[in-house]
Order: sequence, then C-alpha cells, then structure tokens
Amino acid sequence: MKSLTEIQEAFSHDRFATNQANIRIVSAQPDFAVCEMPITPEHLNARGTVMGGAIFTLADFTAAVAANAFAQCTNTISLHADISYLSPAKGTKLIATARCIKQGRTTALHTIEIRDDLNTLVAYANMNGYVLQSPPPTV
Repeated sequence: MKSLTEIQEAFSHDRFATNQANIRIVSAQPDFAVCEMPITPEHLNARGTVMGGAIFTLADFTAAVAANAFAQCTNTISLHADISYLSPAKGTKLIATARCIKQGRTTALHTIEIRDDLNTLVAYANMNGYVLQSPPPTV
C-alpha cells in the first residue's frame, strides 16, 4: 500500500492544483480522498468570495486522487463533471472529500463534498470518469 508521502509526491506533478491553487492531499485510501486548499486572495472573485473555478479545481483534483492514488494497472480520467455551488465559503480554507460511488470496468462515479473549515457546505460535485485499461504516457 502506498504511503501518503508517496501519493503526495506522485500528484505533485499536477502543477496547477498543487503549485498554483496550493491544494494539499490530507488523506488517501482506495476510492476515497480528502484534500485542502487555503483561501487566499488569488482564489477570490471580484465580489470577494471564492471563485467557482477554484472550487471546481479542488473538487476535480480530489476526485482524481480518490480514483488514481492506488490504481495498479488502470487510470481514470475525467469524462463528465457537474457541480452545485451552495454557499459562499466563510472560513480560511476549503476541504474536499471524494468518495467512489461506483467503479465499473470502463466508468466510475465519484461524489465530492466541499466544506470550509467552519463546516459550511460550499459545493457538491459529481464526477464521472473513464477507466483506461493502461496508464497514459507520462509527460
């Protein structure tokens, strides 16, 4: 079983999520992941609330960790995603929890709940993934 440090290192190559958005993997198990993103001025829109794209990035990255952190011979890539923005974040960070609802031979469904550190439910997302039978080439 991979350690959290090994998983964090593998996903550090997702430079936008880890370097630009400052997302950090907190926990990862097969078909489950928790990631955090601090709320900084770079994440805010013109109204001073967290931009939807920043929230979506956190949801997408967390689903990717849940789907791929322990994959041995397959790799899941995004096929379709939808997100509902429910409340503006009021805290200092966002926490996303992704769970695999169904893993099939060629598709997977993950749900992602995004809350702030004050436990405000900020957004809820569904991500469908396509399961590749062999890993894509690394860049």
